[in-house]
Amino acid sequence: MRRYWDARPCNIRHSPRKVGSREYFEEVEARKYWVEPHIPGFAEFERWNGKKVLEIGCGIGTDTIRFARAGAQVTAVDLSEESLGLARKRAAVFGLQDRITFYQANAERLSEVVPIDAYDLIYSFGVIHHTPHPQNVIAEIRKYMGPASVLKMMVYHRYSYKVLWIVLACGKGAFWKLDERIARHSEAQTGCPVTYSYSRKTVRKLLEGFAVESAEIEHIFPYSIPEYKRYEYRKTWLFRWMPTSLVRFLERRWGWHLCVTARMKAKTAANSGSDCEERR
Repeated sequence: MRRYWDARPCNIRHSPRKVGSREYFEEVEARKYWVEPHIPGFAEFERWNGKKVLEIGCGIGTDTIRFARAGAQVTAVDLSEESLGLARKRAAVFGLQDRITFYQANAERLSEVVPIDAYDLIYSFGVIHHTPHPQNVIAEIRKYMGPASVLKMMVYHRYSYKVLWIVLACGKGAFWKLDERIARHSEAQTGCPVTYSYSRKTVRKLLEGFAVESAEIEHIFPYSIPEYKRYEYRKTWLFRWMPTSLVRFLERRWGWHLCVTARMKAKTAANSGSDCEERR
């Protein structure tokens, strides 16, 4: 996984500008939230002003910067050193390096690198489904949650339009090879070693010990890929005639992103808080 993301950090091609320049980072941010407009509403960046945020899988730092800009004190972690290099550069370009502490770490062994403390928000968008043992990441996350902590994470939705497309267009209808096909075709660059997908039911099983407050389905990509690669936003014929209300209806049922907000159950949170105090 580290080699895969080092070779092409996520969203690195979201701008044709010089990589690492202010203009580049501004265009990457604009493109990301244009294509995935549900992210700001899910992350609630301004809500965490003056709070402590732990971001697991920060990539090149788009959401990281938004949290810091909104006034949060951010601890940002990623497996890829190449991604972290750009995220650090981004923080320096925007003068936010004092608000962000970066760590290179495997999320499955987070506590070996990141000092244990209780955070107001643990945030992970599009990351946990790419690790070989997601249950190990969740076990690590518990160590950083107190009674009032919130977990927000996005994982890929099993019953989505994209999974159907992968099976029909790339998998030749081979449902028995579904997990392998999803992994290979889940990202812009093919060949991702690991990609899991979840339903509302299975994500609750993954989050055993958590009280799931919401599990919302979002995001259908409506744009024609050839034009999109040229930084042009032309919708495919299917979406050009659809009213926005119909698109939203489809997104909320068969979207690719399963956006989950959860807290520790009361008894578990109390035990976790006691463990944090003992470690400190």
